[in-house]
Amino acid sequence: MKDIIVIIGGGIAGLEAASQLIKLGYSPIIVEKSDRLGGHVAKWNRLFPDMTPADSLVEELVSSSKDANIFLNTEISFMNRLKDSYNIMLSNGISIITKYILVTTGFSLFDASKKEEYGYGIYNQVITNADLENWFNTGKDERIDDSQMNAVGFVHCVGSRDEKARNSQCSKVCCITAIKQAIELKERFPDAQIYCFYMDLRLFGKKFEDFYTKAQRDYGIHFIRGRVSEVGENIAGKVIVKAEDTLSGKPIRVTLDLLVLMSGMVCNPDSTRTAGMMALPIDSDG
Repeated sequence: MKDIIVIIGGGIAGLEAASQLIKLGYSPIIVEKSDRLGGHVAKWNRLFPDMTPADSLVEELVSSSKDANIFLNTEISFMNRLKDSYNIMLSNGISIITKYILVTTGFSLFDASKKEEYGYGIYNQVITNADLENWFNTGKDERIDDSQMNAVGFVHCVGSRDEKARNSQCSKVCCITAIKQAIELKERFPDAQIYCFYMDLRLFGKKFEDFYTKAQRDYGIHFIRGRVSEVGENIAGKVIVKAEDTLSGKPIRVTLDLLVLMSGMVCNPDSTRTAGMMALPIDSDG
């Protein structure tokens, strides 16, 4: 009989790991604190760069890992190190002894309200990337008026690469997510002008550059290199964005129906808690 392997976290990383372990003959245990599998991706609409439906990927991974022992709505109550293994107590009262633990606790989104200069939680027409994904899936968000969508802006690196936010690392997927979401909006509102305000475009993955080129060439999305300096609201409730185009050296002022803040990834507090239980060292970013 092969050893028990405990996977902490039932997002797509945990599901993929479980799927591969099952193929190798193991019976992994997935411990997921929420009431569903799939993590953040389960809340997405489509995925970059091929625009495939997110639910299709999640369903495929859930299906391929169905032979795992899965505990939903369950957390690690405590964990202690034995001589050559770990004793884990789950919140549902089950105790597990295992030599192998895989930590896939994922990330949290940066709280955009901490960047007050962008107006999240202050101006009605300012939302986050997560809010927009939810609207793509449900069509419900009182801040989004789909009858008035003439101009939309995206602000990259909100809470990422930001010393003031104590989060200096690059999240790596915000740029490509902004491009994906801009294309989705352009497909829904073909006449809308869409602007992406970026520091640097960091397109790490395969086909990401092609996706970016497609956004410009086929969808006419405007990419402006420059940090947004000020966000306000006019008497009509429109969002006013001021920035500098650092390539042309000219100031820019645009009036928008919607401003989307690309909140970056930050350390999930569960990761820090789990690391503490296992006496694992953590990096400066958690």
